[in-house]
Amino acid sequence: MDPARLLHDVLRKACSDARIEGVALSGGLDSTIISHMLRDRRLPAVAVISRDFVATDLTYCQAAAAAAGMRLSVAMPDTAELLEGVSETVRMLGCFGESTIRNALVMYVAISEAKRLGMASLATGDGADELFAGYGFLVRTDPAALRAELDRLRGIMRFSSHTIGESLGVRIESPFLHPDVVRVASSLPPSQLVGEYGGTQAGKLILRRLFEGEIPQVIVRRPKAPMQDGAGTAGLKDLLESLITDEVFAERAGEILGRDGIRIRTKESLHYYEQYLRHFGPPEPARGGRTCPDCHCALRPGLRSCRMCGAFPV
Repeated sequence: MDPARLLHDVLRKACSDARIEGVALSGGLDSTIISHMLRDRRLPAVAVISRDFVATDLTYCQAAAAAAGMRLSVAMPDTAELLEGVSETVRMLGCFGESTIRNALVMYVAISEAKRLGMASLATGDGADELFAGYGFLVRTDPAALRAELDRLRGIMRFSSHTIGESLGVRIESPFLHPDVVRVASSLPPSQLVGEYGGTQAGKLILRRLFEGEIPQVIVRRPKAPMQDGAGTAGLKDLLESLITDEVFAERAGEILGRDGIRIRTKESLHYYEQYLRHFGPPEPARGGRTCPDCHCALRPGLRSCRMCGAFPV
């Protein structure tokens, strides 16, 4: 069977087999494909748009929801709600890396909104970037090395949405992670994953071509955007930079280094680490094996960044 047709069939089956009551919709390619596959169910969708920071997802979410006939609920947390969500996200994930928390915070808000609306399960587009070369660095990877890099990612991929969903009592369904979808994706050559599309080099090439004409073209052509940018939680970086003075940062970071042995890199990291301390106390350094130079926690094989503090590269 044609690989694209096979992929369409296994993805449709993955969606139909899952017990899904709503979709976490970013207006990106992945979640829009999921909503398209579920269009006959007329399910609700949840999006997250920061009230106080610049966010780019809203018009795409509206287009995706309208095309799939979904009722769209937009959670619009203000700054105070986001900062409260940061503390809960740190507690649920047990880490304090800046990028991890900014992106996972989006899922915390989305899953919380789904729970408020009475959904017992929520579908996400998790896995598509890792399986189909959606990240920018994969698009730039030499084709001869791309398959090995995707195999590495497949072996280490973990998704904060599943951890947060479990903590909040909402089951997370990720159709792209269905074993049949993973199997088909793993068999595709680099030429079907990365190539020219719409005048630019793009990843997830097979998905863009497969769903062209089925989902809004503006979304088919949309470049990969991190959740933190689309929902606006990236604004926390500048906010915390402005709220914490250089003197306070230097003093607190010095205290933490002397007391806990943790090197704090940024003001944002300082805030997240202080939330971590509230819930857990200082992390225990690993004894033996490969460890992070900044927080001395164990590094999982295959990872190029520290899961605990976000140090990169390690």
